[in-house]
Amino acid sequence: MVSDDHNAERGQDAARAVADVVLAEAGPAGLAEMVVELTLKLAEALERIAAEQGLAAADLAEVWFVE
Repeated sequence: MVSDDHNAERGQDAARAVADVVLAEAGPAGLAEMVVELTLKLAEALERIAAEQGLAAADLAEVWFVE
């Protein structure tokens, strides 16, 4: 969705649009459920990638999500 600088803004706009639709159709509880589901999917992906690289997921997260 935000694989490079050229698509980042478009991807962020799409994510906001999805969040807006979920909020409108399912309310705050539905939006919270979507956030939890996406968080779990991200964690699963991070763990899988870390395992493939022989790293701990926490170590990979630290590198990826450094501010």
